Amino acid sequence: MAEEKPQIKDPMIPDGEVNPIDTDYQVGQDNVIVNIGPFGLDIHNPVFGVAGGLVVLFVALTLGFHDQVESLFSGMKDWLTSSLDGFFLVAGNFFVLICLVVAFSPLGRVRLGGTEAKPDYTYIGWFSMLFAAGMGIGLMFFGVSEPLTHFSTALGGVEIENGVRTDWAPLGAAAGDAQAATRLGMAATLYHWALHPWAIYAVLALGLALFSFNKGLPLTVRSVFYPLLGERIWGWPGHVIDILAVLATLFGLATSLGFGASQASSGLNFLFGVPEGTTTQIVLIIGITAIALFSVVAGLDAGVKRLSEINMALAALLLLFVIAVGPTLNILSGFFANLGAYLQYLPALSNPVGREDTNYLQGWTAFYWAWWISWSPFVGMFIARVSRGRTVREFIVSVLIVPSLACILWMTTFGETAIAQVVRNGYEAALNAELPLQLFMMLDALPLAQITSFIAIILVVVFFVTSSDSGSLVIDVISAGGKVDAPVPQRVFWAVFEGLVAIVLILGGGLVALQAMAVSTGLPFTIVLLAACVAIIKGLASEPRR
Repeated sequence: MAEEKPQIKDPMIPDGEVNPIDTDYQVGQDNVIVNIGPFGLDIHNPVFGVAGGLVVLFVALTLGFHDQVESLFSGMKDWLTSSLDGFFLVAGNFFVLICLVVAFSPLGRVRLGGTEAKPDYTYIGWFSMLFAAGMGIGLMFFGVSEPLTHFSTALGGVEIENGVRTDWAPLGAAAGDAQAATRLGMAATLYHWALHPWAIYAVLALGLALFSFNKGLPLTVRSVFYPLLGERIWGWPGHVIDILAVLATLFGLATSLGFGASQASSGLNFLFGVPEGTTTQIVLIIGITAIALFSVVAGLDAGVKRLSEINMALAALLLLFVIAVGPTLNILSGFFANLGAYLQYLPALSNPVGREDTNYLQGWTAFYWAWWISWSPFVGMFIARVSRGRTVREFIVSVLIVPSLACILWMTTFGETAIAQVVRNGYEAALNAELPLQLFMMLDALPLAQITSFIAIILVVVFFVTSSDSGSLVIDVISAGGKVDAPVPQRVFWAVFEGLVAIVLILGGGLVALQAMAVSTGLPFTIVLLAACVAIIKGLASEPRR
C-alpha cells in the first residue's frame, strides 16, 4: 500500500510533550523592515547588514585586485590544509562518534516536534530532498574522477631507495597490483562520501530541529547554543555565530557552483563544441542562477521539493543505465567488496597521526572536511526543516546510513566502470582527461554516449539549481532572524550573490580559489560545530521521550 502523505501543519507548534525554553525573545524582534519601491525587506539587524557587507566587500576587493588574489588564494589553501589537516580529521571523527552515541543511547527516543509529532513528508520525499541538497554537484564531478585518481596513484607506486614512495597515494601504494589498487582507491574515495560528511550534516540538523521544534526558539544556528550562552545568544555572541553560518554557507555553495560550472562547460564542449574557459563558465553560472530564481520564488514545496524529486529520478536513470551496460557483475559485486574495503581501511584513513600519505590527507581529506563543514549550515537547516516528526534515532540512522549507501552505490558504479575500462580494455581517455571531463569520457566508451552525456549535463544543471535555491532559502532564514516566511526579494538577493561570488572566485583563481574559500570559512565553523555538540546533548537530556 502506498504511503500517504500526512497534512503539513505549522512546524513551530509542537505535538505532545516538549520541554520548551522560557525566553522573552520574539522571532523578528531585532528585524528592520525596509521598503524599496514595491519591494519590502524584513532583515535581522545586524546579521544581514554585516554578512551582506562582508560579501560585497569581498567581491569588490577580489575584482579590484584580480592579479594579486590568485596567488593569495593558492597560498591560503595550501597553508590551511597542511597546518590543520589533523584538526579537521579529529573533528570529523568526533562528529561520527557523537552521532552514534546519541542514536543508540536513551536520547535517541526523543521525537523532533514533540512526543506525538508525525512526519511532514514521506520517506521518498524526505530522502530525495536531503540527498539532493547534501551532495548534489559533488557526486557528478567526483564520481569518476576521484576513484580514477586514487586508483592510478596507488597503482603507480614510485620506487625509492627504502621502498615505495607513499606521500602522494592513499595509505601508500599498491605498485603494479591492479586489484589491490582498485580496492584501496575505492576505499579512499568512499571515506570522503559516506559516514563522515553525513555525520557533519546530522549534528547541526539535529540541533536546529531540536531547538526550533521542541524548544520553541528561532530556526537559526544561534539557537543551538542556548544551553551554553543563555540569553546572550540574542546579543553579539549569537550575531557572530549566525554571521559565520551565512558566510560559510555562501562560500561552500559557491565552491559547488564553481565545480558544476566547470563540469557543465566541459560537457558542452565535448558534446556541442562550445568553447571551454572562464567565459563559458560565467555564462553558465548566470543562466543557471536565473533558473534558480524561479525555484526560489516558488518556495520549498513547489520549487525545491519538486526539483529534487526530478533530479533523483534522472540520477537513478543514469545510474541504472551505467549498471546495465557497464561491467554489471563488477559493479554489483564491487558494491559489497568496496563496502568491505571501506570498513577495513576506515580506521587507517581516520587516523590523524603518523601518516605518510600527505598529499591524500591534505589535498583531499582536509579540503573535503572543511567543504562539508562549510555546507553544514545550509544542509543542516534544510534537513531540519523537512525532518519534523522523526525520532532522534530514526533521524540519525537515516541521515547517516541511507545516503551513505546511496553514495557508495554511485561511486562504485561510476568508479568501477571507469577503472574497468582502464584495466580490461586499456581505454585511458578518461584517465588522462581533465577532472571536469572525465565523466563524459567514461560515458563516451558506453552505448548511447550522446544521450547519456546530455542527461549528465542536465543533472549537473539541476543539482546546481537545487543547491542554489535551497541555500538561498536557508541563508534567508538565518539573515531574517529565524523567520521562515521572510519576503521573497531577500531570497532573490542571496541567490544572486551566490552566483556572483562563484563568478568572482572563478575569475580570481578558478577551482583553487573556490577550494581556498571553502576551507577558510569551514575552519571557524568547525569550532562552532564542536561546541554545538555539547549544547545538543544538554538539550536532548532535558526532553521527554517515549
